[in-house]
Amino acid sequence: MTATTQESTRTYEVRTYGCQMNVHDSERLSGLLEDAGYVRAPEGEPADVVVFNTCAVRENADNRLYGNLGHLRPRKLSNPGMQIAVGGCLAQKDQGEIVRRAPWVDVVFGTHNIGSLPVLLERARIAEEAQVEIKESLETFPSTLPTKRESAYAAWVAISVGCNNTCTFCIVPALRGKEKDRRPGDILSEIRTLVDQGVLEITLLGQNVNTYGVEFGDRLAFGKLLRSCGSVDGLERVRFTSPHPAAFTDDVIAAMAETPNVMHQLHMPLQSGSDRILKAMRRSYRAERYLGIIERVRAAMPDAAISTDIIVGFPGETEDDFQGTLDVVRAARFANAFTFQYSIRPGTPAATMPDQIPKAVVQERYERLVALQEEIAWAENKAQVGKVLEVLIAEGEGRKDGATHRLSGRAPDNRLVHLAPADARPGDMATVEVTYAAPHHLVADKVLTVRRTRAGDAWQNRQSQPSAPAAVNLGMPSIGRPAATTEPLACS
Repeated sequence: MTATTQESTRTYEVRTYGCQMNVHDSERLSGLLEDAGYVRAPEGEPADVVVFNTCAVRENADNRLYGNLGHLRPRKLSNPGMQIAVGGCLAQKDQGEIVRRAPWVDVVFGTHNIGSLPVLLERARIAEEAQVEIKESLETFPSTLPTKRESAYAAWVAISVGCNNTCTFCIVPALRGKEKDRRPGDILSEIRTLVDQGVLEITLLGQNVNTYGVEFGDRLAFGKLLRSCGSVDGLERVRFTSPHPAAFTDDVIAAMAETPNVMHQLHMPLQSGSDRILKAMRRSYRAERYLGIIERVRAAMPDAAISTDIIVGFPGETEDDFQGTLDVVRAARFANAFTFQYSIRPGTPAATMPDQIPKAVVQERYERLVALQEEIAWAENKAQVGKVLEVLIAEGEGRKDGATHRLSGRAPDNRLVHLAPADARPGDMATVEVTYAAPHHLVADKVLTVRRTRAGDAWQNRQSQPSAPAAVNLGMPSIGRPAATTEPLACS
């Protein structure tokens, strides 16, 4: 099915909120629309179809959505041919409520049927009424759908969807469903195809990426998959996010240490350093186990950079509990921590727990945690000064690159590096010497060599196309002072 004729090509825009899984889902939504004959709207120009890929994690997620829908209402009224679609986790949760509150919305679809979007848009156009389709279980594994990749040199690869955990602060398992795993052969086939297209870095994605294999009964499947990635010719960097500490096993540590293209970088959500709060969160590990994992990772990979997620102010958290979190942060010495102030997520068990912490207390604890983590991150980054690193040049990583004429990219351990101007393209590799460290980035004024890559060629070829896609980060959100937000990197 095609949406249009050549004379009346319709444009689209996808607006994405939430975790990396949503970012990757939006690549699929873009691929589906382009496969149906739509083209991406030029930046700054109104689109004929606007798709919201929503997140239900934040307390004010619905206010944010309905505010944005309200801003589009006048445009919709003046242009009845325009269409608005809402998908993602909030759509899965609210379903028909969205059309009731915003009757100018044309399509509502859930997390399990993103492949239905083009058909639902056409149905809504012909019937001239809203189409709401929410599946309660996965219709087809999303990776079989057309995909408009946002980067020529780095790609997400989903190995599973859904989650079997019941963390009391998280609604995602109820919206994404039970874990469904792809077969290893399908994953490796997708990776090889991406590498053939010029990609040299992939990030394996899953709500709990290291529980991969639970559906087909192989608890060692994730470590085996990492090792298999090592046999893919041309694949230079492998990352993954986010693992769950309760399921993190020594075979995965060995696979990371022994597979040359698996990066020595680990994002391991902590959430709290208090055993009492971890129990209330239904996080099935304790602080001692968590620190034991960190210790074993560093024993196997002394250069490993470890980052984390931490929630401050969970219901019932005392000052002693919070001190437990600070103690773990001091012991773990994270390269980076994404810190979040707890706020009520409707539909989660924690939302109705007693002893909700006053906002002022949460804010004060949050500021102490950020100050401690910045001190640690800066000290860890200072230890990088003088080291020689190979940096994968990225597109759009440095906010001031245009003014400073610097390039930016990621070191093997995922640290953000700003480097001196050089004849390098996004996707190329630069060998640099680190000359300066800040809490959230490194500076390399010495560029020793530049290696042109097939990924750089792929990026350059994209620039000759009529509409070059927007840049995305390499495997993790941008680094900077953590915002006082409640939106996690992933669901672990």
